[in-house]
Amino acid sequence: MKGLYLALVSLAVAPALPAAGQEPDHAMVAAIREEGLQRSQVMELAGWLSDVYGPRVTGSPAIEAAREWAMRQLRAWGLADVHEERFAFGQGWSLEQFHAQMVAPQVMPIIGYPKSWTSSTDGTVTANVVRVDIRSRADLDRYRGTLRGAIVLPQPVREVRMLEGDLVLRMDRALLAAARQPQPPSRPAGRPRLARLPAGVVERFYLDEGVAAVLDRGSDYFMVGGAPSGSRLRWPTQRVDGGTVFVERGGPWDDDAGRVVPAATIAVEHYNRMVRILERGLPVRVQINIRTRFHPEGERLNGFNILGEIPGTDLRDEVVLLGAHFDSTHAATGATDNASGTAAMMEALRILRAVGAAPRRTIRIALWGAEEQGLLGSREYVRRHFADRRTLERKPGYDRLSAYYNLDNGAGRIRGVWLQDNPEVGAVFEPWLAPLADLGVAALGPRATRGTDHVAFDEVGLPGFQFMQDRLEYNSRTHHSNMDFFDRLQRDDLMQMAVVAAVFAYNTAMLDDRLPRRDPPAWRR
Repeated sequence: MKGLYLALVSLAVAPALPAAGQEPDHAMVAAIREEGLQRSQVMELAGWLSDVYGPRVTGSPAIEAAREWAMRQLRAWGLADVHEERFAFGQGWSLEQFHAQMVAPQVMPIIGYPKSWTSSTDGTVTANVVRVDIRSRADLDRYRGTLRGAIVLPQPVREVRMLEGDLVLRMDRALLAAARQPQPPSRPAGRPRLARLPAGVVERFYLDEGVAAVLDRGSDYFMVGGAPSGSRLRWPTQRVDGGTVFVERGGPWDDDAGRVVPAATIAVEHYNRMVRILERGLPVRVQINIRTRFHPEGERLNGFNILGEIPGTDLRDEVVLLGAHFDSTHAATGATDNASGTAAMMEALRILRAVGAAPRRTIRIALWGAEEQGLLGSREYVRRHFADRRTLERKPGYDRLSAYYNLDNGAGRIRGVWLQDNPEVGAVFEPWLAPLADLGVAALGPRATRGTDHVAFDEVGLPGFQFMQDRLEYNSRTHHSNMDFFDRLQRDDLMQMAVVAAVFAYNTAMLDDRLPRRDPPAWRR
């Protein structure tokens, strides 16, 4: 792949407790590999999470059923202190029924999916389609009184490109070499932004005008989380069309939940066809039915994190944490985002139990809720147990966490670790790579990544790390799309992910010292 762009970030670090050069327990690493590669259960776990319990939308009945299943699994393996920690979220949401088709000038079944937290249509609605272009308050006046009962198309035609280029990303030698560099090539110029009204203004206008539904074709540009901080890391950014739909949120989950016009994202080819017909001066009619349900927050709060652990020995009060977000978006079953990471981390704990690991520090698993709504679960856990990111007031557990390791970049094998601007920790990790080299683990990237749950730890100065992964189709096909199903998972890669996570957790738990730390961002200023 050409054009890897990474942004330069600060390398300032706080004084560290050196643990460099401590060799891993090679016999235990061999046992972990044997169990994880010969008797893996990771695909079974991923299948339950995605096929049976997906999608796992925050506050929905499906994610509650998935929670019960996951906690049973952790207890069955003998993990200690398996429990949930609830937090306030807002209203949950689930989809009960959807269909859409163009009925004039011809019948065309429409590929699409309602946006999350969107409201319901008034039963099955058949209505005229109107293409609108609202960029200013003057445009609001132009359309006022003309849209009642209509189905609105708010975007122009978008070009549909051939399926060419780097649609499947595996980190080859060039990418791994670039990832190891502290300073990236200069970043490309940003894309120009069109002047637009705030989204809430337009949505309120549609609601006041009595629009029946809004159909869009998704956003023009794509940027997935997990790239080095401040950068536009040039993973493949062409997303496939041909029936793949990337669906976003369509409404709030707070007290205003449901007070929006029903909205869905549809295949760009179907969207474009309707716009072109309208531009020829011909009428277009669509039949649509969206039925959704909101799940109010009661005494049992809608947000939760799942915890379980293998107790430590002489350093049992200190903790090594493995985590992945448990929730998913809604348009598919959340297989690569993030049943893959959840299953791999669960499997890592199962492996450690199966091989009889007796870690010095406690190894804990955390399956986070509401990551898709802004890292809410991991940030709440950090706030309760470690430090408040706004005040940086430390809690008693702050000095007892050695490290947090995160998985949330799809279903590709681990190729290394991003060091999160903490170069001294690289000397600790370096001896751990050799026993994993044949599995493809080769790189320590000095820079920081963003966009997922390790950020909750990093922003208060705790060592939080995201594993570096092959993205495979994560960027181009599966991330937040209607194609994120079990079929996109790669068995050998998930097995490797679980083994590497287990090795890193065990090695960290056996160190004489905790991992080096750096000051949180607010203190570094």
